Amino acid sequence: MKQIFTQRAGMIGMICLLTTTLLSSCLKDRNDNHYQPQQFALVSAINASPDAQPVDFFLEPNRANNFYIKSGESLDYVNAYIGKRTVTFRVGGSQQVIKTDTVTLKNGNLYSVFLANVVSTPDLLIIADSVGHPAFGKAGIRYVNLSPDAQSTDLLIKDNATPLVSAKTYKQYSSFITVGGNVSYTFQIVKHGTTTVLATVTNVTLKSNTLNTIWLQGLSAATDSKKLSAHMQENVYYVN
Repeated sequence: MKQIFTQRAGMIGMICLLTTTLLSSCLKDRNDNHYQPQQFALVSAINASPDAQPVDFFLEPNRANNFYIKSGESLDYVNAYIGKRTVTFRVGGSQQVIKTDTVTLKNGNLYSVFLANVVSTPDLLIIADSVGHPAFGKAGIRYVNLSPDAQSTDLLIKDNATPLVSAKTYKQYSSFITVGGNVSYTFQIVKHGTTTVLATVTNVTLKSNTLNTIWLQGLSAATDSKKLSAHMQENVYYVN
């Protein structure tokens, strides 16, 4: 059985990712009879709208977050019933809908739901996350471009001319790229094929056995709170 720890804002949750077959073999009643457990998916929510107020995330009809999700922050994976579900971002503490959509969740799968663009013209990006345990001593990093006007962008490690991820436009994303674990990195997002830095994530340590996401949000033409910025989420930490 693979175990994943997720951690954000001091809150720790442990999730055991199992197939239906594994679940059936693990769970028994007192008479040693197997039974079918509730099937579920895992869903994470990310506020990548540069001018959004802190938001609530709903897997209708229930609110999934205990604390408001600020711009540039995320909600760790939470359990979600499978099937066709409505996902909604609302202004925190209110019923005011910012953006809503439907997604079909499959048993045992992980999903990331991003609120993108400015709140006057919001977008959603829903990714079915392809996760896997990094090699020993390694970590995984993926990149998501959520800036509607930054055009084509690359992700690279500072002082390394070869991009980790190349030519991602709005709402495009990479798979998880393997890099060394327990290493401090400065990641730069640049205009594709140039050295023009658009945003930076500075001196972050990627722990071994983790999968992480860097995303670009905001507007390249803005100089206020809507300006370009880069943020990072630790998606999962594999215990074994």
